[in-house]
Amino acid sequence: MGDEPRPLRADARRNRDRLLEVARTAFAAEGVAVPLDEIARRAGVGPGTLYRHFPTKESLLEAVVRERLRRLIEHAETLRDGEDPAALFAVLDRVVGDAAAKADLVDTLAGAGVELRTALAADVTRLHEEIGHLLVRAQAGGAVRGDITVADLMALLGGVLHALRHLGSDASGGTVLAVLYDGLRATGARAADR
Repeated sequence: MGDEPRPLRADARRNRDRLLEVARTAFAAEGVAVPLDEIARRAGVGPGTLYRHFPTKESLLEAVVRERLRRLIEHAETLRDGEDPAALFAVLDRVVGDAAAKADLVDTLAGAGVELRTALAADVTRLHEEIGHLLVRAQAGGAVRGDITVADLMALLGGVLHALRHLGSDASGGTVLAVLYDGLRATGARAADR
């Protein structure tokens, strides 16, 4: 036997899933200051059950962020199987929308000393790979300019996320994304959109 964790019993899995759901909702609505005991109460479990699954608030926050990343990956994988060269834009829309919901979580984890890049590196790499597949298809379909690399796109997206996060309600996410998308589109695609 290696270091593989044992699979959870069905009731333990349900409790863990319920805790994650409640935490995700509570953090989104009220911020990350919601006490763990309150999350346990709302989930209908005792504090001991919560602490068995998530010994610290940081471990719960990391699990919520990881779940969001995995949903983004699944969304990108689903779109990759289609034929639409504009699917890239749908994934980018979802990334930006989801990042707005998790900004406080990322800030809290970074402030608590949890290194997200290390803890979530495999998931982030998979998301970048899926976005890369969609980028190549968008370029092949003439929807996106051919000189953009995945690294370029991720740098641009990171800049947009950073700007939206720090500008808050003063910035229009739709306008910022529209400007990014105009810059990504191939010249012919831009002319066709006008």
